[in-house]
Amino acid sequence: MGQTASREPASRAALVEGVVIENRGALFEVHVDGHPVICLLRGKLKKDKQRQVAPVAAGDRVRLALLEPGRGVIEEVLPRTTDLSRRAAGSVPLQQTLAANVDHAVIVFAVAEPRCDRYMLDRFLVAAGAGGLESTICFNKCDLLPPEARGPHFGLYSEIGFRALYTSAYTGEGLEELRAAMTDRRSVICGPSGVGKSSLLNALATGLALRTADVGHVTHKGRHTTSSISLLPLPFGGWVADTPGLRQLSSDGLTHAEVMDAFPDLEPYAGQCAFSNCSHRHETGCGVLAAAAAGKIHPRRMKSYVQIRGGVR
Repeated sequence: MGQTASREPASRAALVEGVVIENRGALFEVHVDGHPVICLLRGKLKKDKQRQVAPVAAGDRVRLALLEPGRGVIEEVLPRTTDLSRRAAGSVPLQQTLAANVDHAVIVFAVAEPRCDRYMLDRFLVAAGAGGLESTICFNKCDLLPPEARGPHFGLYSEIGFRALYTSAYTGEGLEELRAAMTDRRSVICGPSGVGKSSLLNALATGLALRTADVGHVTHKGRHTTSSISLLPLPFGGWVADTPGLRQLSSDGLTHAEVMDAFPDLEPYAGQCAFSNCSHRHETGCGVLAAAAAGKIHPRRMKSYVQIRGGVR
């Protein structure tokens, strides 16, 4: 197949359209009219490395040339409507798209084991909003935290307008609400490693049978072992992109407006600033800083905003 990918590009009339179901590195599984086709990339697409690790992601709509039954070459990537992206690790600022043309981000963090990093959670909310996605926060492994302790630790997100669910693949708590939020939608499930993303998906749809790795008797959960990114059909309607655990998300390249979209608790005070281009970090006459000083904005959220805003153009 490596030789066939070097043939001359097919005429546009000979191309067929499909959806990328899985990114396997050099190979891509594309569904054309419900049938899988294993594809390579045309050479010209491989050269697009200025801003992306790979120019094709799960969920992309593509045009491809069929070489033989079940085999093809991706010739063109159609424009995306939405995406969830991150800056990839390394010295060169490459952008990696985790999932394309999805409309819903299920952001999973554990209430314990591992400890919930709420600064990291805010970065996921920024990335989802910047990509045009609606977010649902899942505080998972809630069987490890007494119900009376949930509000003081995590209730802020619901209070400021985010949809937040408490879920447990072990007890089943919150699964019906999560299933309803994902029904008939294209979702991407994301979050750090070890928070139970694959266990949640297995509990929602047992037929997926995603791999997990045990992390101990107390947690009752598995560690996320996803290595590739796949678009999986859900038995109750819709699709979900299952992503590997992420250790970091950069705010480089985001705009001020994209960051502010994830901070609705700051937004009411932004119009009270003395300067229209206020960054809300250090300026005199800043309405947001004044509100924070008056206790109207949670200090952790204010600190999170300042940290993220530091990498924004």
